[in-house]
Amino acid sequence: MYVDSVKNIKTINVNAPGANNVIKQTLVGPAQGWEGWVMRLFTLAQGGHTPRHSHPWPHINYIVSGEGTLYLDNKEYAVEPGFVAYIPGGAEHQFKNRGQQDFSFICIVPEEGDV
Repeated sequence: MYVDSVKNIKTINVNAPGANNVIKQTLVGPAQGWEGWVMRLFTLAQGGHTPRHSHPWPHINYIVSGEGTLYLDNKEYAVEPGFVAYIPGGAEHQFKNRGQQDFSFICIVPEEGDV
């Protein structure tokens, strides 16, 4: 059993090539008892973006706050709070903040995808 506030969870600056103004928080994963999966919260500051990339594992996303763009396999989607996305393994993708405020989304991946 695990209960906590996102305010108490450590933030990690994402310094991957192609990332800009991105922080990550691991909300729930094996350390909290959820074996095999990890739920993270990514926050992109104004002008921030994740790298455009692909990998073999799928992930599920839920937009929490702000306004963003999801690039997914050669198409761009405007996303905002309440939007969900399933990104299959191998699909090229990228998130960008297109607003004036922070853009945050939950990302759930298999444990091997939490890199």
